[in-house]
Amino acid sequence: MKETWDPAAPGVMRLPSGRLVRGRGLAKPLPEGPTPEFALYLLGKEPPVVAWESEWVRWPDFRLPSDKPAFATALRAAWARTETERVEFACHGGHGRTGTALACLAVLDGVPASEAVAYVRANYAPRAVETPWQSRFVTRFS
Repeated sequence: MKETWDPAAPGVMRLPSGRLVRGRGLAKPLPEGPTPEFALYLLGKEPPVVAWESEWVRWPDFRLPSDKPAFATALRAAWARTETERVEFACHGGHGRTGTALACLAVLDGVPASEAVAYVRANYAPRAVETPWQSRFVTRFS
């Protein structure tokens, strides 16, 4: 499998399978280095136009995805792309919605749902997954 991101770069998380994914907050400038080949944006309003392929999941701040089945479909498609592409997950701040999505991604990659929030906090950002309902969403994700 080719490495799609620099594993030492800020915001890059290695999944148990070895796949790399980047999480970030759109409120901050685009990090230096390669740009994503695909991004999944988790926002309450339409994201800004970008030069790479992207998908938007409507997800209000501090809440859960507005359409949970659509989120699950988008997440599975993004997970498949992580094998060969630079995939980025982003919300405004890069912690709550992004952390929740990354924890669900970790579940898809084999992390037990009960351990996924801790996995993302240890391997992405200590403040990832901000609310009790986001944590509960991850534990129920399959």
